[in-house]
Amino acid sequence: MQSERKDFSGADGQRLAARLDAPDGEIKAYALFAHCFTCGKDVFAASRIAQALTEHGIAVLRFDFTGLGASEGDFANTNFSSNVQDLVAAADFMRASLKAPSLLIGHSLGGAAVLAATAAIAEVKAVVTVGAPSDPAHVTGLFGEHLQAIEQDGEAQVQLAGRPFRIKRQFLQDVAEQKLDVSTGQLRRALMVMHAPGDRTVDISNALHIFTAAKHPKSFVSLDDADHLLTKREDALWVAGMIAAWSARYI
Repeated sequence: MQSERKDFSGADGQRLAARLDAPDGEIKAYALFAHCFTCGKDVFAASRIAQALTEHGIAVLRFDFTGLGASEGDFANTNFSSNVQDLVAAADFMRASLKAPSLLIGHSLGGAAVLAATAAIAEVKAVVTVGAPSDPAHVTGLFGEHLQAIEQDGEAQVQLAGRPFRIKRQFLQDVAEQKLDVSTGQLRRALMVMHAPGDRTVDISNALHIFTAAKHPKSFVSLDDADHLLTKREDALWVAGMIAAWSARYI
């Protein structure tokens, strides 16, 4: 496997940090990976899945959304819509310097983002969601005790995964306006929904909602006893193997 750092301009012009994991031999297809809310391109799930996919001939670009990881920008000024725009910018970068992605993979809120971004990336043939919420507003439950303060004061500092983040009122307004059911119903690409029955962060009912909203071809894969962040190496590798086997039919 070869791993190379990449940089590109996000939707608002900030430099976004990315990493391209590619197989040593022939590249059969390119994939674009969207990480979970407030995570980053190097979170276990993203790095392990991307690296495992290279063993199946799939090159994967994973990047830090604006304001996260090594990317420029202020996280407080971002929202779900800007994440979608960053994904489209990443696909534009791949199209210009590598090859446009034929496969989109999104973990948690990143899964919702790839469903929303697919329509703007014509080359995509298959989409995978892993532990994704059916409504982007689901993430507000992670800082529910601060919602009143955010509405009243315009912003508040919240703790997410042990780290402080500023959340502004505009973030709440943006997720409330999303119509993910429409994007999912109009996907017109093959979709695989992956979710663990015991996911304590995003309930499996979200997977059922996404699967029901989507048109065929669509598939559902249970992740058994995996946790939301796929912290067990064997779970991430199994997910990658399933993605490779399933997507081969389409890409």
